[in-house]
Amino acid sequence: MTATARPALLWLTIAWAAGLMLSGWQPHDRATWWMEVAPALVVLPLLWITDRRLPLTTLALALIAAHGLVLMMGGAYTYARVPLGFAIEHWLGLARNPYDRLGHLMQGFVPAIVVRELLVRVGGVARGKLLVFLVLAVCLAISAAYELVEFGAAMALGQGADAFLGSQGDPWDTQWDMLCCLIGAMLALALLTRLHGRALARSVGHDSVPCPTAPQ
Repeated sequence: MTATARPALLWLTIAWAAGLMLSGWQPHDRATWWMEVAPALVVLPLLWITDRRLPLTTLALALIAAHGLVLMMGGAYTYARVPLGFAIEHWLGLARNPYDRLGHLMQGFVPAIVVRELLVRVGGVARGKLLVFLVLAVCLAISAAYELVEFGAAMALGQGADAFLGSQGDPWDTQWDMLCCLIGAMLALALLTRLHGRALARSVGHDSVPCPTAPQ
């Protein structure tokens, strides 16, 4: 475990523990809360288990931490009722609470950096167009898999899954969710590639990883 990864992972754990306690104190719907925060409950032990062999960069852990808090906020209120979403809806004159769109944007933004890191460090994929393509493809696959989970919940729970789906009556909600994920992944690559390259160069065993001179 690197000297930089352990404090970041500790801070992530503390932030998520606080987020879980606050969001789970009196959630709008307990069953929905469990479904929404389930990814964080799965990811946290995996991060600790894999941290010694493959410690993620502090950048990746910070993004994962932020994504988890977004999920916990959605679980506390359900995505269609998050107060921040209502505020954005009012400011922008939207017809619906857009917080679930933010969640799916993060579903692409955060995995894009994590997947990029794994492809470079574990898969040995060189930086370039192939890496960009693979990152975007994996992010879309993650989004599609999550939509299938939502489909399964809808089939199993019927109307009881409405709060989990957060579609708010939009027949194109699935397509919008996947588009938001793709946009999030593209934004992450456009904005964070250079920063991520420097973070990878500082990682243990990757001091020779060159920092890209242009976003890739």
